[in-house]
Order: sequence, then structure tokens, then C-alpha cells
Amino acid sequence: MSAKSLKDLIAKRPIGALWATLRADPWTKKTLITGLSPQQAAKAINALQKYIIENTRLGIPLLISEEVPHGHMAIGATVFPTAIGQASTWNPKLLEEMASVIAKETYAVGGRNGYGPVLDLARDPRWSRTEESYGEDAYLVGKMGEAVVKGLQGQRLGEKDKIMSTLKHFVAYGVPEGGHNGGFNTIGERELRHHFLKPFESAVRAGAGSIMTAYNSIDGIPCSSNEWLLKQVLRKEWDFQGFVVSDLLSISGLQGNHRTAASGVEAATQSIQAGLDMDLSGVGYGDNLLKAVKEGKVSMQTLDSAVANILRVKFKLGLFENPYVDEGEVLAKVGTMENREIARQVARESIVLLKNENNLLPLKEGVKHIAVIGPNADNIYNQLGDYTAPQPDEKVVTVLDGIRALVGDRIKVQYEKGCAIRDTQHSDIENAKKIAKQADIIIAVMGGSSARDFRTSYEETGAARVEQKTLSDMESGEGYDRATLDFLGDQLKLLKELHKLGKPIVLVTIKGRPLNLSWAQENIPAIVEAWYPGQEGGMAIAEVLFGKYNPAGRLPISVPRSDGQLPVYYNHNKPKHHDYIEMEAKPLYPFGYGLSFSHFTYQNLKVNVVEKSEDFECTISFEVSNTSDIDGDEVVQVYVVDEVSSVVTAVKQLKAFET
Repeated sequence: MSAKSLKDLIAKRPIGALWATLRADPWTKKTLITGLSPQQAAKAINALQKYIIENTRLGIPLLISEEVPHGHMAIGATVFPTAIGQASTWNPKLLEEMASVIAKETYAVGGRNGYGPVLDLARDPRWSRTEESYGEDAYLVGKMGEAVVKGLQGQRLGEKDKIMSTLKHFVAYGVPEGGHNGGFNTIGERELRHHFLKPFESAVRAGAGSIMTAYNSIDGIPCSSNEWLLKQVLRKEWDFQGFVVSDLLSISGLQGNHRTAASGVEAATQSIQAGLDMDLSGVGYGDNLLKAVKEGKVSMQTLDSAVANILRVKFKLGLFENPYVDEGEVLAKVGTMENREIARQVARESIVLLKNENNLLPLKEGVKHIAVIGPNADNIYNQLGDYTAPQPDEKVVTVLDGIRALVGDRIKVQYEKGCAIRDTQHSDIENAKKIAKQADIIIAVMGGSSARDFRTSYEETGAARVEQKTLSDMESGEGYDRATLDFLGDQLKLLKELHKLGKPIVLVTIKGRPLNLSWAQENIPAIVEAWYPGQEGGMAIAEVLFGKYNPAGRLPISVPRSDGQLPVYYNHNKPKHHDYIEMEAKPLYPFGYGLSFSHFTYQNLKVNVVEKSEDFECTISFEVSNTSDIDGDEVVQVYVVDEVSSVVTAVKQLKAFET
């Protein structure tokens, strides 16, 4: 948009906030060439603020909102592991530190509001946005969400180098029937309160300044027009003092998708009366809301209440006193080596060791020749996940880069892609086998991809549109729901051919959702789960492979044996699941699972229960010891079982953990 067209637009329509102004990706058509550098971004946002303040009737500063799910989604910012990897750390303190970095980088270029964290419970990995979630458990998601809110916002709204947190997506967005993104569900109020609302309540009570409604409906009521959710629960029960914002086009979706509104005016009326304060798209409210007010369908009192909620936050953020950023501080805050080191630490702690037969890992002395094979071994965008800005090649360390950097000249490293994630027309399995046959050990790097490209088409909401004719690697990320969890393309075929060589194989999976690892579990001696580990992921993975770092990641989501088990989350309601004819009912790898190079023992368990008139206090203590000669970290997890209850409860529930 040119300066003139923007000025013309502002003259015609009042603008109080802008979203994703600095976002760069194929949907926005911003590249490393056409997008803004951090310094340019700060200068542009300052110019925008200055024009708005000096050329509008009230001179109210803009609220600049940006995507920050695993780093600011802008050119030059640090790229961290996606949320499912962040949750695998089981380390809220580390996530708070990470969020502080994201806040500092976003604030430096003019952003004051960050869209994140995502607090959806992901209980069906077919759902395309599983990678954006902290997993399947309300307690774990809540603890991670609290930490990120604190890291983004600091002690109070308005601190320098801090931004406001907008919670996503309110609520129960991650469990659509059939795994269809934005689809409906029929969750009842008891289940909603016990599981899905809990993480949001924790984050609201931690001070989150804004919350975003979800695209889905719950038991027939769209979230963007659900008065019970937005007024009764959020405002009255939780005393929320911030503002509610729609997801992109979710107000218009009342008419176009859910069909609960006959017109745009009716959709706008339903949403604002339900308590939805701000329209992200600008087209859901806009002329529709103006018409609704003029026709008497929406009172000025209702409109004033929404405006007050937004203005209150702008005052708390200090926008009226300090609307500009210091352009001279950008280089010292964005993409620094210090920030990069934190990204590497999050990547290290996010890695989950799933299998390590005969202690194949860490790789032993005597290895002279390594074959690195697979579509995700040397592909920077397959390593980064959805909601990622364009990156220069030299900024991202792939697995191949990490291995070569770590071993130097002392070990021969050869690489062959072998196949793509989805495309089967250009596989070269024979050459991959030829290289692998010469090696002492094979590192197979496979999985999935959320990498957007300029060939992919997109919905108006920004979700990628699935097209059968498109053979990009993308099989995950917003809009890319799956019918199965099998490896796509020729990946499993390649892995089986490598297995026939009789060489030791380490399978490293880089992906955004659990995939079917049943064959690998039966046949491959070592399996490493890395999710999308971010720009430093390749080095972190290499450090684990060679024992420079002892993995302590634990699964935040269950890994099924088969699609037919879904949903397979651990804390389902009683009774206990019985086995299927074809297989046992338990997942292949359960929630909370993860191995270490060390061995830990638990002893001297003590449980003390103190009864009260209507409740009780339970104190648990025990000793954890590392009984091996390898230093390592353990994630202690405490689960409870409600043996007798007035209503049906979960078979077990996580109630505490410590790293």
C-alpha cells in the first residue's frame, strides 16, 4: 500500500489499530527483498504513528499488533521452536525468558501487542495447527501460557521492551470434529470448564491484556457471538479488564460459515452485543456496525463499552505518553547473538528422545563416516514451522550444518536428500542407499513441513489452501489438516530401504504434529523427536546426537499407534479404555514420555493428607537420584487419580511437575 492510498484510507475510515503490519510471508507477499528490515520497520511504524496522531480528529495512537507465536513474524527477528516444541521443554522459566526476548524484539520495531500464546488443547493431531499448541493437557498448557504472558508483558502493561499478550483462540478451537480446522464441536459446559477454559483462566489471572475469539462453534454457538463466554465467564467470573478481538473474518463468518446471521449487519450486531470489542479484519464491523447503530440495533452504550475497553488498554500501554520507538536501539535488540543462544537452549530442551536401543546414542568414538539422509536434513524452511518470516540461508542451522560444524574434519559426512516430504516424482532412493552403504551410521531426517511457498494459494484468513495439484512439502500448518498421520511421499519407503542395508540408523523427526512411528519403533534403534526446532535447531540436534547435550524433553501430546485410535489423549474420562481387536488401546508413546542418556531412581515417597471441613491438603515428597555417570535433567511429574467422585472424572490428571 502506498503512502497516498494509506492516507486516503485513513481520511475515509477511522483506524485505531493495525494487525500484522510487519508480517512477512508468502500470504502477505513480503520477501527478504520487498519486506522491511528491522531498522526500516521501526522507522515506518514511527511514521505511521506520527501521521495518525497529527492528522486525525482525536489524535489517538495506533495499537500495532503483531504475530509472535515462536518469535516476531517479521524479517530479522529470532526464530524459536514452535509451541509444541516449547511445551516439550516442560520448563516455564525458560519460556518466560524466551517470551521476554520476543517482546523486546517486537517492541524495538514498534509493536505493542503480540498475538500469542495459543492456549488451545490439541487432542486430535490431524488438526493442522497442532504445532501452535502446548499439547493436550490443561495444566501443562496453563503453566506454559502463564509463563509466556509474564515474559511478554512483564509486571504490568506499559513497560519498556514489553508488549501486551493476546490469548488465542477462545475457546476449544483445537478439537474440531474430524480434525477440520475451524470446525464445530459438541463439548458440554462441564468438559469446557474442567479442561478447555482452564488455561485461559490462568493466563487471564496472570494479567493478559487481550483475548481472541476462535473460528469454531461450541454446541451450536459460534465463539464470536457467544455472550455466555465473553460476558459471563470472561468478564464476570474472571474479572477480565482487557479487550476481546475477533480472529480474522470470524465476525463475517457468522454469516458466511456458521449461517447464524443473515447479513453482515446482523453478524456485527450479534458479535458486539455478545461482548466482542474489536474486529481484526475491519470488514466485519466497519460499515456494518455503523449501519447497525444508525438503525437502532446496537445502542451507543454498547458501542461506548467496546471503545472504552480498547482505550483503557491503550492508556495502560503508555501509547499516549510514548507512542514512538527509539530507532537507534533496534540493532542492539533484534536478532542478537544473545537472543540466538536462548533460541538454541529452547531447541535443546525441546528435543525428546523416544527410543535408544542398546544406547546407540550418543554416538560413540570410532564413527568415521556418517550418511545424513532425508528431506528435512538440509531444508531451512521445513525446520521452522508455520508463522515464520523469510530467512537468509546463513541464519538457519540445519541438521546437516550442525553435524558438520560439530565433527569438523575428523568424521566424513555425506548427504543425500533421497526424497521430498510429499512429491514422489523426483525421489532418488538409489543414490541415497549408495551413500548410506558406505557409512558407519545413518542419520535419517524425516517428518513433515509447514513451509509456505509462493506457489501455494491462501484463504482470506491467511490459512493455506489445500490443492491436490500442488506438490509443495507443506503437510501441516494452518489449513493443512490430515486424514492420516502416516509419513507422506516416499519417506517410509526410503527408511525401509535404508533399513535393509543393516546399518545402525538414527531417525530424527522434524514435524508439526505426531506422525505414525509404529514401523520405526519396531525396526529403528534410535528415534529423536525434534518438532520444528527453529533457527538453531540443527545445532541443538547435533549436540544431542553426539552427547554434547543430554535430552530431557517430554511429550506434551500423546503419539498414537494408528489413526483409528484418535482421539488418544491420556486424561480421558473413565472408564479405562479396553484394547482393540487389532492393537492395544495405549498410545505408542504417552503424554509425558521421554528418555535420557542418564538413569534416575525415585525413592522415599511420603504422602501427607490433612482433612479440612470441605477440602483437604495433600503434600507429596520423594527423592530423585541420578544413578548413572552421565549428568542429566529429569522432569518430575505428579499425577492424581480421583478414585470416587460425584461425577465422572479423568482416569488420571497431571497436577504438578518440576524440571
